[in-house]
Amino acid sequence: MKRDIVHTDKAPKAVGPYSQAIRTDTMVYTAGQLGFDPSTGQFVAGGVEEQTRQVLTNLKHVLEAAGSSLGQVVKTTVFLKDMADFQKMNAVYAEFFPENPPVRSTVAVAGLPAGGLVEIEVVALVG
Repeated sequence: MKRDIVHTDKAPKAVGPYSQAIRTDTMVYTAGQLGFDPSTGQFVAGGVEEQTRQVLTNLKHVLEAAGSSLGQVVKTTVFLKDMADFQKMNAVYAEFFPENPPVRSTVAVAGLPAGGLVEIEVVALVG
């Protein structure tokens, strides 16, 4: 089975010893994405809604670079700094997965890198 490193300049660079994603013959596994604008390296302005939108846009670009798409996502994991932001995150998330959404786990965490409000990772099919 092959194991290819996926990288795109349309999403933020990895800020540690990890890859944006790994593609196998049939699956893509992404690293968690934060709400960084890849052109500035800074968080997008606003709150959890804007960061969620940027996170999912970043994931879209990573998946496309891997030969996949948001429509091929089978599992997401959402990490929220504050579970009080769940409804706001969920409304934006629904824009990206309007029909037949993937399975999902959402957990509150004590903190996220660089003070982020939301981080999402996905597992998707290739093709």
